[in-house]
Amino acid sequence: MIKGFNDLMTSVDVLNTMHGGVSEPFISFREQPNGREIRVRVPGIIREAMQAEINNNELFVYYLIPVSSSGKLVHLPQVVYSQKIPYFVEVNGIKATYEENELVVRLPFNELSNGYNRKIEIGK
Repeated sequence: MIKGFNDLMTSVDVLNTMHGGVSEPFISFREQPNGREIRVRVPGIIREAMQAEINNNELFVYYLIPVSSSGKLVHLPQVVYSQKIPYFVEVNGIKATYEENELVVRLPFNELSNGYNRKIEIGK
């Protein structure tokens, strides 16, 4: 991903206004016995433009907007979803696929999903 991601998110808001707006994304969340699912659909956006990325323990789902600047085509991110990944999700097991016209991001639970429990010995 491009460096200065947070700065770019702000500039994309300005570009969004200048370029006539963007499609309203549809996001749904499903709780499964072994994990969570995030389903994302953005009307008018092709599959190849959609991206999912983990950065600093935060999950980003975004698509790239092509913008012409000084005769060059630049792709800027439009963030659809951005949240910290909970401690009970197995970060290395996160996967994304397409099902029909939706991007599906699966966040599998780890052993901490049932809580962390242990007896604490009291020192003398």
